[in-house]
Amino acid sequence: MSGCNASPGMPTTTDEVHIASLVVHAAPARVAATAEAIRALPDARVHAVSAAGKIVVTLETDSGTVMTDQIEAMRRLPGVLSAVLVYQCTDTAEAMNEEMP
Repeated sequence: MSGCNASPGMPTTTDEVHIASLVVHAAPARVAATAEAIRALPDARVHAVSAAGKIVVTLETDSGTVMTDQIEAMRRLPGVLSAVLVYQCTDTAEAMNEEMP
């Protein structure tokens, strides 16, 4: 696996993998409903939810546009105070499927 070595000079291909992790901060009274709404979004996975309102999310899409749309959809959910991108990478699907020695 190449480890998300995308660079500005990397050729553009439709066979890409975009991975991002985010911390979504929701109003504590709405955190459960917000986490369920995020789970309903395509390509989104909720990994942890705290009573204080923090939700750890990953996205895996095949398009930067889809990734951006999903993040914006999270930001617009009722009760969401912020959605902060923690990590993002893009690579070709071929590179992501390479076995590491």
